[in-house]
Amino acid sequence: MKFNELKIGILAVFAGLSLGCVGYHVGTTNGLTAGARSVQVKFFENETFEPRLATAVNRAMKSEFQKDGTYSLETQSEGDLVVTGKLINFRRNGVSFKPDDVLTVQDYTMQLSAEITVINSATGVEIFRETITGTSTVRVGNDLTAGQRQAVPIIAAKLAEQAILHFVDGDWSDADKPGEAQPITP
Repeated sequence: MKFNELKIGILAVFAGLSLGCVGYHVGTTNGLTAGARSVQVKFFENETFEPRLATAVNRAMKSEFQKDGTYSLETQSEGDLVVTGKLINFRRNGVSFKPDDVLTVQDYTMQLSAEITVINSATGVEIFRETITGTSTVRVGNDLTAGQRQAVPIIAAKLAEQAILHFVDGDWSDADKPGEAQPITP
């Protein structure tokens, strides 16, 4: 009797673990072979008044492309796809205040928006253009400048993560799908 209960228990655990991985997908999610195409990330323009944002976003975009693995990152020459962008909006909004001082902000929500464009370098065809926003809530304590300096890489990483998700798993028609070069008609 104990042996049958043990078999049923093991079977139940195995079934539960198997069902937990039903939605998991190994490899790229857009049908392309991983690393078959290359992408180059050009330095973003910064149209905001906040310094150092473009450097953080560039670093985060490259890191996110490497993590994703769908496209190989080209750093020495032009890739099959070229990513450019402009940072168009940086906002900081107070979301909570110190309990003993209702004028002093304790936590900020910081948002960074960028207009990102991807061009097929062989054809010059723009295959992706979208405005993406990265958001993070940051506790600044007594030093807003130091808190914001620490938050910039976090916001840049959130922006890059969203951008790569939209780009790699984007909903394009087959003619505009990244990685499939379209001939230029004269």
